[in-house]
Amino acid sequence: MKILILLASFFLYSASAAGAEPCSDLLNYKASKLRSSEELDFCQAFQGKVILAVNTASNCGYTPQFKGLEALYQKYKAQGLVVVGFPSNDFNQEFDAAEKTAKVCFINYGVTFPVLEKSAVKGSSANVFFQKLIKATGQAPEWNFYKYLIARDGSSVEAFSSDVTPEQLDSKISPLLSPQ
Repeated sequence: MKILILLASFFLYSASAAGAEPCSDLLNYKASKLRSSEELDFCQAFQGKVILAVNTASNCGYTPQFKGLEALYQKYKAQGLVVVGFPSNDFNQEFDAAEKTAKVCFINYGVTFPVLEKSAVKGSSANVFFQKLIKATGQAPEWNFYKYLIARDGSSVEAFSSDVTPEQLDSKISPLLSPQ
């Protein structure tokens, strides 16, 4: 009897899993949120969403872009956009202390989109997610606030330099949010 129950459970699980879309390899990544013990599983959290991944820094001339990134997130999050911040000290403009980074993001700029623990975003020490973005676009971040726009299915990734503002990305994001 136990074998029949196990077999039935297996076939039910297989049937339900067959209907689910597999996660793109790009999203096969996990990272800790800034100042949190919570780990973010990109497949689980972002599957089927348009993603704007940004390497950020607290002490950069581009840091005020947090305001525009948050505005984009608020404007489009209900339609499936997620902005993800990747604080990095690769260009020597991020605090060592996560508390100071969190203050800039959450207090000074009111960021509500996910911001992760500090990590490298360029070179051989880049986090795995950025390694995949660099491979997909052929473009590594040249400075802080480099942006990568990822289509819902992960099939298309486009890179944007630091001087492209969040407001300028609106026209690139809105078409990607159309229903599939």
